[in-house]
Amino acid sequence: MTIREFKMPDVGEGLTEAEILKWYVQPGDTVTDGQVVIEVETAKAAVELPIPFDGTVHELLFPEGTTVDVGQVIISVDVGGGAEPEAPAAPAVAAAPVQETVAEPEAAEPEGRQPVLVGYGVAASSTKRRARRTPGAPAQAAEVAAPAPVVPEQLNGHGPVAGRPLAKPPVRKLAKDLGVDLATVTPTGPDGIITREDVHAAAAPAPAPVVEAPAPVAAPAPAAAPAAPAMASDARETRVPIKGVRKATAAAMVGSAFTAPHVTEFVTFDITRTMKLVEELKSDKDMAGLRVNPLLLIAKAVLVAVKRNPEINAAWDEAAQEIVLKHYVNLGIAAATPRGLIVPNIKDAHAQTLPELSRSLSELVATAREGRTTPAAMQGGTFTITNVGVFGVDTGTPILNPGESAILAVGAIKLQPWVHKGKVKPRQVTTLALSFDHRLVDGELGSKFLADVAAILENPKRLITWA
Repeated sequence: MTIREFKMPDVGEGLTEAEILKWYVQPGDTVTDGQVVIEVETAKAAVELPIPFDGTVHELLFPEGTTVDVGQVIISVDVGGGAEPEAPAAPAVAAAPVQETVAEPEAAEPEGRQPVLVGYGVAASSTKRRARRTPGAPAQAAEVAAPAPVVPEQLNGHGPVAGRPLAKPPVRKLAKDLGVDLATVTPTGPDGIITREDVHAAAAPAPAPVVEAPAPVAAPAPAAAPAAPAMASDARETRVPIKGVRKATAAAMVGSAFTAPHVTEFVTFDITRTMKLVEELKSDKDMAGLRVNPLLLIAKAVLVAVKRNPEINAAWDEAAQEIVLKHYVNLGIAAATPRGLIVPNIKDAHAQTLPELSRSLSELVATAREGRTTPAAMQGGTFTITNVGVFGVDTGTPILNPGESAILAVGAIKLQPWVHKGKVKPRQVTTLALSFDHRLVDGELGSKFLADVAAILENPKRLITWA
């Protein structure tokens, strides 16, 4: 048996950890080079990782829900190289050779390269994998042996049983959290698989009738600790770990708020003509099959206004003490997803036609909702739009996306009394809020840009004149 190990790669720029969302394989499964075996969530997005070699899954080193540091081994694969040695007959010494069998091939890794995702990299394999921490004693040692039949007599005292108990990673994690030895659990699932219910039943502080294991002693004591999660529904507070996208967003927003001097300006205006244009474009043959909504025309108006006021599209380089003027627009769209706020951007949006921009917006929103936005899609933004109006909010004071000089908040579009051609009439009205970095953008530039966006949307014919 020759074992190769796959380590958690850095799938973004400078990420240090990722949470395991889902395993797509189990020990014993055959895998091929390039096959997706795991989905992880980084501080930026959910990403599927392919295995970079062929073989048979030997061990999954972490259960779902675990946060793993970049560079840690997450899965080991038997890539061939001979039959697996049989375990010695003596139970007392079986556990020790098993651990050596797992660690030994790492030192014998023939190649200095570990292929990973295209465009992502990891450091070359280190010499030897650190042994897994084992909270228990003989039982845990047997689990390290994965598929090999190991001395079950040591595990449960009920006589020989082939292999380790069958259970999925989430069930194993649950058993570990509840202090339950899986070897003592009676499986009720198909093919002898231990279910969550089986683990809860084994952990329950049942009265004396449950004579299943006379005294996996102290079982009542550990059972008292797991009672806390069960009481969570009745508790007055719930604590949620800060991790993943939420953690990254919090750090970015705090950093932005306290490094860039924010200024916010507002403009309220009549957007009725733009709303009429939206309806006209829906029946335009050039827009057939495309999504047309107010955000599309607002995005186009922003791109036109950036073209007329290019200094708004810049970045502050503190290290070099330079202002970096961007001659392209990677237009960010803030998106609320189940994992938190993310800001993917449309690359080179300034060069796109209205139909192309519509397609890009639709793809960006759909991908974000599905949780499939890649780290690359959230890097390199130059200007951001956040549409708080979809929640019925009039406006807000948005915080700059780090590395950008301005962000535009779009408020709700409402029918309101408005003076139009000297008479008060019901008109569609909205409010825009522009936050900008006052180191880069002074009041005149910020005001001119915001006024331009409003003027275009008030009279959308200017989209043709100024585009």
